[in-house]
Amino acid sequence: MIVTWAVGITTVLTVLGLVFSFVRLMKGPSLPDRVVSVDLITVLAVAVAGLLAITYDEPDFLDIAIALALVAFLATVAFAWYAERTAEQLDRDRRADGRAEEPHGR
Repeated sequence: MIVTWAVGITTVLTVLGLVFSFVRLMKGPSLPDRVVSVDLITVLAVAVAGLLAITYDEPDFLDIAIALALVAFLATVAFAWYAERTAEQLDRDRRADGRAEEPHGR
């Protein structure tokens, strides 16, 4: 009885989180906002897999949850690597163009 209520409440909250995440994904406004929303959608998909495992008493759904969590982690690491490389390239371009900021006080 209590598990049924808990699964029902958790399902509603998970769907609500998915709706808000999709809104943030569509509206943006920046790339990091969209990346965070995709990461949250993946985490909520892991939650859905866990809920399915509980509801149907089928532990195979947990394998799906683990795979999704791994994909979410790798996507976050890839975005961080991309953001760092982009920032380094912008710094190099500014220095090459002579637009590097001078230290204050000179």
